[in-house]
Amino acid sequence: MARTIAAARLIVASHNAGKVREIAALLEPLGIEAVGAGTLGLDEPEETGDTFGANAALKARAAAEASGEPALADDSGLVVPALDGAPGIYSARWAGPGKDFRVAMERIESELAARGVAIRGASAFFVCALSLGWPDGRCETVEGRVDGRLTWPPRGSHGFGYDPIFVPEGHERSFGVMKPEEKQPLTHRARAFERLLASGLLARP
Repeated sequence: MARTIAAARLIVASHNAGKVREIAALLEPLGIEAVGAGTLGLDEPEETGDTFGANAALKARAAAEASGEPALADDSGLVVPALDGAPGIYSARWAGPGKDFRVAMERIESELAARGVAIRGASAFFVCALSLGWPDGRCETVEGRVDGRLTWPPRGSHGFGYDPIFVPEGHERSFGVMKPEEKQPLTHRARAFERLLASGLLARP
């Protein structure tokens, strides 16, 4: 039987300010406050899962157990079929210890070029797994996806991560060019969140 969380706040199990902002915007209409794990000084667990869902669940459980409150975790990344699915679950790690996504985007361009594939127009998609975790170890996970193509050079200063090189299907501008209110409903994160709401796991407090 599914549980429903109707708390006034949720711990967002992420130290990524961009992700916390996007999740906070999704929770706001429900009247739920988002509190980032970094704000509470919670440690980031090592991501040892082999899927987005496994890593999201791992982070949600760790934050819920450490805080004693329900936690929402996101694990997401860019999948490029021409790179056999890379960077995938290693999307953040491609940016290196300094989290420099310019380096990660240049790596995508160079690795595609090494395979004789032009980055402009190459198929790609974002995946987001959202996991709700409870302090007792219970966890529920949903996924969302947005398809699109890559562009080069990187365009726009909005968003974060790989947004400057990703153009969602049916659009001509990258996520990096779009303003937050335009990008938000198109994202893999928003689509995963819709599934979370449809599941009945979240409710207005």
